[in-house]
Amino acid sequence: MKEKISAAFLAAYNTTPTIIVRSPGRVNIIGEHTDYNNGFVLPAAIDKAAYIAISLRDDDQIHLTALDLNESFSISVTDLKPVGDVSWPNYILGSAAQFTKRGIQLTGFNALLTSDVPMGAGLSSSAAVECATVFTLNHLLQTNIDRVAMVEMAQKAEHEYAGVMCGIMDQFASMMGKENQVIKLDCRSLAYEYVPFNLDGYKIVLLNTNVKHSLASSEYNTRRKECTQAVEWVSAHHPEVQSLRDATIAMLDEHVQPKDAVVYNRSRYVVDEIARLQDACSDLQQGNIAAMGQKMFATHDGLSKLYAVSCKELDFLVDFVRNRPEVLGARMMGGGFGGCTINIVQESAIDALVAAVRPAYEAAMQLPLDVFVASIKNGTEII
Repeated sequence: MKEKISAAFLAAYNTTPTIIVRSPGRVNIIGEHTDYNNGFVLPAAIDKAAYIAISLRDDDQIHLTALDLNESFSISVTDLKPVGDVSWPNYILGSAAQFTKRGIQLTGFNALLTSDVPMGAGLSSSAAVECATVFTLNHLLQTNIDRVAMVEMAQKAEHEYAGVMCGIMDQFASMMGKENQVIKLDCRSLAYEYVPFNLDGYKIVLLNTNVKHSLASSEYNTRRKECTQAVEWVSAHHPEVQSLRDATIAMLDEHVQPKDAVVYNRSRYVVDEIARLQDACSDLQQGNIAAMGQKMFATHDGLSKLYAVSCKELDFLVDFVRNRPEVLGARMMGGGFGGCTINIVQESAIDALVAAVRPAYEAAMQLPLDVFVASIKNGTEII
């Protein structure tokens, strides 16, 4: 990859890059829709990554090349702003803009981007680009910003230039990941700890439904409102409850269930999931991957039945693998209504599983099934 990028950079800019950085995509093992409820998430960086090569210029021009798209873009530092006609430059420009917002003198630069993070599969390809850019410029400008602050800069790039009001999990996992470990991240305090994730003969297999139902964004906003409503009803009696992180099932039973069955189901799932993640971390500490896998199935059932963010394609894939001994756990991953299921599969059985599930899915849903096999790797680093 290093040689490929260096050659492409030389062809684009007639010079060699000063630095090449890889920043990975991510998976979330368990803990879905808990981030905006001040709960925990359990992400990990994977072996699919965005790569950025940069050399500084002696003028104020920013020249960008997207190798995979065969596209280029230019802008001056003094004219830095989001661009509307093409999306990919915004991830780099938004990241660069975070330095000027900190009062840091930004010089022009040449950048070349390539990535093997599948786009649209829910593996956070945009966060990988943002983290790679922030990390690279921090190194070249010698600004000595720490990693957690760089995570926050990458998140702001997504908010301000891509217009997506994401939580912090994606950028955190990309920047902070460690090989064979998951990150238990407290979304309220940003406190974090690493938990061992030794799969020992198992791999993460992502099955991409190749659907993204239009419900996703509107239903996401609805879920947030439903969670907020549950908190309001509980906090009227328990002022210490500021989010579903603070609530108990007993509180929901008393103050939410009598008022609204749908709001109860939504909040019940979140409170269950926050507890389930804590228990899953205990399983991992004890090396009990099988017990953790069963919790993944329970998460999917909660997301499908209580939180109602699954769809027939995701449910089909989880149900197909549910009783197969070579699959320890599976669930939908991400916001819902499409994207991937994440599966923990015995490595020696992956080919046979794919040979069974692909024709079954394609016949049932009249859609292609994409398969990605992932390993847990380090976060953002210089290559």
